[in-house]
Amino acid sequence: MSKTLFAQKITVAHDGSGKYKTIQEAINSLDTNSTKQRIIFIKNGVYREKLLITKSFLKLQGESEDGVIILATLPRDVWRCENKDDFGAATINVKGHDLTFEKLSVINDYGFNAKKDTTIVCTNEAGNSQSTLPREEGEKTGKKIVRKDGHQFAFRSFPGATCLSFINCTFRAGGGDTVSPWDVEGGLYYFKNCTMEGHVDLYCPRGWAYAENCKFVCHNMNAAIWHDGSNYESSKTVLKNCTFEGDKGYKLGRFHREAQFYLIDCKFDENMADAEIYQSSTTQLKWGKRVYYYNCHRKGNDFAWYANNLKIEPKTITVDWTFDGKWNPVNK
Repeated sequence: MSKTLFAQKITVAHDGSGKYKTIQEAINSLDTNSTKQRIIFIKNGVYREKLLITKSFLKLQGESEDGVIILATLPRDVWRCENKDDFGAATINVKGHDLTFEKLSVINDYGFNAKKDTTIVCTNEAGNSQSTLPREEGEKTGKKIVRKDGHQFAFRSFPGATCLSFINCTFRAGGGDTVSPWDVEGGLYYFKNCTMEGHVDLYCPRGWAYAENCKFVCHNMNAAIWHDGSNYESSKTVLKNCTFEGDKGYKLGRFHREAQFYLIDCKFDENMADAEIYQSSTTQLKWGKRVYYYNCHRKGNDFAWYANNLKIEPKTITVDWTFDGKWNPVNK
């Protein structure tokens, strides 16, 4: 992509010193049909709002990563009891494409504040075979058990939301699926210098994803990372020079559909379990198990399962290679 053209820049400040006080107001003000990159500059502050982004060619740029906090309290199960899909279940919800998020802290704090699991009335989707929500043991029709550490998106994107970049961002949730960019058909996602914290499958991209110099913090014993590459053999998730830490006994990762993992120069803390990235379903894999490691090490002592097993030269695993030459966010 050639030099980016910026159509306009809007400043948001919760104290009233910008054009808008809320981020959503600034997003809503933009032309839907523009193909030029627009910047929404966000001054430091706590923005207690949920973002719905359907517009494209947009950069949300914070004044500082620690200073700009976008905060919502949203258990997915509660949202889905009242709505037909996930658009609105996350702190940031995206249907637009060609978006950049920079110097932001994005938090879904439901699980950090909830004292215990609760049961709610749920006539839309609850304890029955047609429900698309996770069914809990003991759940009855018309009711939904909302776990304090259940699905809680900080970020959730949808099919068509592709070419998404995240630079110097923090994502935190008190439950699972913290960062969920979900377009298995054409999803292209780039993460650099980001921190992601949550419970099971806290980082779970579909399609193609590249994360470098990122930190993952896991508070669940099942898995920290996940991937879905069902539609294309070349779909993959690459994690390069990333660090992992978490509660004692956390497992590194899992998958239950076609997936492809590359972990290069990654570091694990002493709390990581002696458990390889595993298949959590009985699905017959047409491309086989594809989990590759190079120069990964754990604090204290290493485990045999992440010994070097690359089938290609490490230096060939680049951003351009990851995205099959379809997109290079580094050079845009």
